[in-house]
Formats: sequence, structure tokens, C-alpha cells
Amino acid sequence: MPDPEHRVGPRGLRRGAALTLVFAGVLATAAATGSLPRGADRDTEIEAHSVAAAADRDTVADAAARAVADGKSGTEAAEEAVSRSGDRWGAVYDEREYEEFEQALDGSYTGVGLAARRTADGLVAVGRVHPGGPAARAGIRPGDLLRTVDGREVDRRPVSDVVALLRGDRSGAAAGSTVVLGVQRGDRTRTVTLRRARLTTEAVSVKSAGPGRAAPSAAVVIDVDAFTKGSGEAVRKAVLKAPSGAGILLDLRGNSGGLVTEAVTAASAFLDGGLVATYDVHGEQHALYADPGGDTGRPLVVLVDGGTMSAAELLTGALQDRGRAVTVGSRTFGKGSVQMPSRLAGGSVAELTVGHYRTPAGHNVDGRGITPDLTVGAGAQQRAETVLSGLGGGS
Repeated sequence: MPDPEHRVGPRGLRRGAALTLVFAGVLATAAATGSLPRGADRDTEIEAHSVAAAADRDTVADAAARAVADGKSGTEAAEEAVSRSGDRWGAVYDEREYEEFEQALDGSYTGVGLAARRTADGLVAVGRVHPGGPAARAGIRPGDLLRTVDGREVDRRPVSDVVALLRGDRSGAAAGSTVVLGVQRGDRTRTVTLRRARLTTEAVSVKSAGPGRAAPSAAVVIDVDAFTKGSGEAVRKAVLKAPSGAGILLDLRGNSGGLVTEAVTAASAFLDGGLVATYDVHGEQHALYADPGGDTGRPLVVLVDGGTMSAAELLTGALQDRGRAVTVGSRTFGKGSVQMPSRLAGGSVAELTVGHYRTPAGHNVDGRGITPDLTVGAGAQQRAETVLSGLGGGS
């Protein structure tokens, strides 16, 4: 999935798409869709988020319809109805946001090319920088603090709000529009004017790890930023191409989620079939299964942190519960409630909470997250590489 500045947008509806299960992150804040197993209703889609009370679908739809009939904004009326419902993760999006989001699922987005994250002391920092993007060309680096966006102070604001400002969601900003950032590095703060651009992302990157990087048996690091289209198959190919005897370090830190089908495909790279997750919609139980034939013998360590969300948590939970991987890092975010989008009068879409998903062992991730087998703060990757080496997976 594209950098978080894009992920704050709509979460899930694809016109004409098959039933879609979405496990999206707050992310800075995330969102994404994914096809369900065969036999699903082609006109329905669902999305996962964190704990929330459910809004009444008919109430929201009626509010939008009445507003449109009166010549008012159906989107605003629906937003008000959702806000009154107590559904914390219920949301309403207009058509433009969904069109933009569809492009994001294909790995392209409009933005300045940086990912935002929350620091331990509550500030907003740059997590990643898109190579060659506007932020990179301006010299912005991971770890820099974002203090203002277009003159608005962003300290301690929800990262999702900061992301919306970066994207220019409220103003309908397009490629070529400008945004002014106040960026702090150390004791120095500078003002940077960036011009938004259309960017293409690669969600999966592969490299060797550890001091033995040149060795044939060096561990392979597969870093998955998000589960956009094709990312699951990219993980599968990386596993198939890994040298014989090399272990895999699957880095899901900062992965805010994405297409559920892609997460299941990634799970299939390491499992020989079997359960990946279960979920309910209005009390009706469903299940997701891995394809048979995955590599079940190669040593595997999964790196996670507080930015590991939704579909990434689904994958982590499957590999942990199935005893396929050692998980290292810090507790994951904890996003696992299910929402279903509905098309409203006037063209907007409301997403309302309808259920939750669980790991293969029946653990509820929502609001709890996943505790790794080995909890590590600073130096997590080095520790993970040490664990992988101990499993016989190279270093």
C-alpha cells in the first residue's frame, strides 16, 4: 500500500468488485480492501478496523437520502448520523476519495512521498521517504519531525489528521499542488515547500541481512510495507528465489494492512494450506485458508511493532499460531473489527462496523494486538537476525 499519506483515505469499496474483506490500519492511517474466498456475494464488501460500536445502516442511509431530497449534502448528513452512533471507526467518504483509493490499491498515489508515524513522546515523525519523491528531493529524512503542515501545528494531533493535511484531502488537492511543511532535525527547524506528485510504490523489497550478506546462506529480509496488489505474490517469489539454507526475516514493522487476499497469499508462501483467520459478519462465521504447497521448512522470523496493523496482524497471527514463525519486536497495533461499506444517496459511501476477526487459535486481535514471542525495543532487527541464525537460517 502506498505511503501513509495516502492511506488515510477511503477504505474499501470497489465498484463491481467481489466481496471484499478489509483489514486497514489507522495509520497514518491505513485502509485497504481484499477479495474473499470463492462463493462470496459480489455486491457486498467488508472492512476491518478496531473496536467500535455499530451504527445502524438504515439510519445512516435514510439521513443521506433525506438530505439529498432536500437539496443538501448527503455526505454531511451521513457523517453526522455516524458520529452520533458511537461507531468509533464508522466513516463516510465521497466518490473522489474512493477513486483515489482504487488507484492506491494498484500501487500509485498522489502525495509528497513520506510516511508519518507517532513517536514515543507523542510527536509526529517521518517514518519512510519515497525514493525520488518530492520529500526526498527536498532532503527530508526518516526521523525528521513534522511540526507544521500549511501553518497548522501537528504536535500530538492524530496521525490520520496529519496524513489528511499532507494529502490535501479536505481541499481536493491534486498532483502539482503545494504543501508547506515545518520540519525539525535536531535543534533546527526549517520550512519546506513541496509540490505533490503522482508516485508509484513498491510494497515489497528484498535484501540480504547480517554480516554474511555475501554468503550463499545469508538470511533474506523481505520487507512488506503494505499489502497492495501483487505484494503477496512478490513475497512468494522472494521465498522461492531465496538460496537453499537461507532463513527468512519477514519485516512487517509499520505495515498498516491492505488487501486481505494479498496477506493470505503471503501466508501461503510459508504454509501448506490450513486456516489463516476466521471472521464474523453480523454473527455469521467465515474462514480464510492458505493455499497448499508453501515452504514449511525454511527458518522464519517475523518482525513486528506498534505500526503492524490489520492484514499484517492477520498474517502475523496465522504464522505465530500455526507455529511457523518466531515473532520478534513489540506488541502490534490491534485492529480487527469488520466494517461493511454501503453506497448512499448522492454517491458517498458509509462504512459501519459489523463484526470481528480472530487468529487460527481463536485470539481476538481487536484492541489487544499480538504480543511477539520475543519482546524487543531498540535493536529489534539485530535481535531478530540473531534468533534467525540460531534457527539455522543464516546471518
